[in-house]
Amino acid sequence: MTVNTIAIIGTGIMGMGIAQIAAQAGITVLLFDAKAGAAEQGHQSLQVMLEKLTAKGKFTDTQLASTLQNLVVVSELAEIKQADVVIEAIIEDLAIKKQLFKQLETIVTTDTILATNTSSLSVTAIAADCNYPERVAGFHFFNPVPLMKIVEVIPGISTHSATTQVLNDLAIGMGHLGVVAKDTPGFIVNHAGRAYGTESLKIVGEGVASFEEIDRILRDGAGFRMGPFELMDLTGIDVSHPVMESIYHQYYQEPRYRPHPLTHQMLTGKKLGRKVGEGFYHYTENKKQDGQKSTINSIAPHVTSISETTITSVWVGADMADDKTQLVDYLKAHGVTIDTNEQPAADSLVLLATYGEDTTNAAIRYQVDPAQTVAIDMLTDLSKHRTLMPSMVTQTKFVAQAYALFAKASEHQTTESHATESQVEKQAGTMTTLIGESTGFVAQRVVAMVINLGCDIAMQGIATPEDIDNAVKLGLGYPSGPITWGDKLGAQRILLILTRIYKLTGDPRYRPSPWLQRRATLGISLLTQQTNCSL
Repeated sequence: MTVNTIAIIGTGIMGMGIAQIAAQAGITVLLFDAKAGAAEQGHQSLQVMLEKLTAKGKFTDTQLASTLQNLVVVSELAEIKQADVVIEAIIEDLAIKKQLFKQLETIVTTDTILATNTSSLSVTAIAADCNYPERVAGFHFFNPVPLMKIVEVIPGISTHSATTQVLNDLAIGMGHLGVVAKDTPGFIVNHAGRAYGTESLKIVGEGVASFEEIDRILRDGAGFRMGPFELMDLTGIDVSHPVMESIYHQYYQEPRYRPHPLTHQMLTGKKLGRKVGEGFYHYTENKKQDGQKSTINSIAPHVTSISETTITSVWVGADMADDKTQLVDYLKAHGVTIDTNEQPAADSLVLLATYGEDTTNAAIRYQVDPAQTVAIDMLTDLSKHRTLMPSMVTQTKFVAQAYALFAKASEHQTTESHATESQVEKQAGTMTTLIGESTGFVAQRVVAMVINLGCDIAMQGIATPEDIDNAVKLGLGYPSGPITWGDKLGAQRILLILTRIYKLTGDPRYRPSPWLQRRATLGISLLTQQTNCSL
């Protein structure tokens, strides 16, 4: 089927974004909105925006004229009769969508595909009362549509494969990647995104670190484009919290998706984020105000000075041989004496590179004194950020030694430009974060949960591993797709983090996905799919 004409029902931001990329692709776009004058207003706003882009050299005059010529405002729903595909982009209300689709069936031909841009409702439910449910599918774009080059194509339980294929081809024709997903809560992107915010909220709720510290660790150390609390402020708590609750309840209280009371409290108190000037952060003219103090107190110890700190020697323990080698090389490069005794000397700082446990349990496992022990997260890039975790009883002098040790690179770089001590400490503080005891470090917990959830989505057959990776990278802006990310970091390492956290906490949210367990045990890529067992 060749798609020459599409109709957009609902000319808000999403509808007009879809209209723009379709018109730019040479498709005639019929614009309809039930609200009088809304389609004309949407058309006018898009024209103004495109003219500005043309003035900046983003479009040629010919491209502008062609795109605008392809946009046609219609005043009556009956005027969309000859459309090849109808895309609904109206309010997220199941009853209203079902009513619209039944109405559309009385207008369009029997060959017309009816697509919904729903982000959270069941496609099967939307199509349930249609006479031809086989031609109904989800076609979920992301805002802003011209920049977010991903579309989820969601067949309902009765959708014909040909319908899915036409929409997938249409996405490609409009310059986007189409990924096919099962009709399940959250589809791919909103489903995969549940781990990032919910685990970060759990960490802040445990008092491990402030939300500013968590944002910094995950942004600077793990490579996320935005910290989870920056992201929730941008999206809006009034959007993000209901989605958390919706998916949690749609999956019958699956612990992996458990929301946190904090965002419910913020929603009740109308601390919604950027749109109101206050969320986790404060905003002036939509810009985050830096330097503010967290309203949630971190129990992490604080070191006020990194100068004049004497380090006698350091005893290193590590779960992974390559981690120990990296740490020893770093220490030697900074002139630090390595304690090579079987058991550390009483005046040695004990540095443990461990996964999925707190410093107390790690010290007991290594049979060293928790009072002289600090753990370090080796999952993240040490050249960009270092996270340190003392035990509850680590002596202040050893905390100061560890902090000074991993601020040395920044200190050396800054002192070359004759910076003051306060400037040195400020720069070092951006690279080194001390957190309170946590069962697994901040980045370990969040990244492992992101990867584990991606594996679970693959196991459920919601989408192929490749489509999951592509959808998450393009739809969420993560530094890597979750399944490929697991391969990069090592499936055994991720499994170790989750297994230990699950054992120590007993919380089923941390149970490793069988998809991850089997592939880690076999030592094969997480992208590996099940062998076809048909005879």
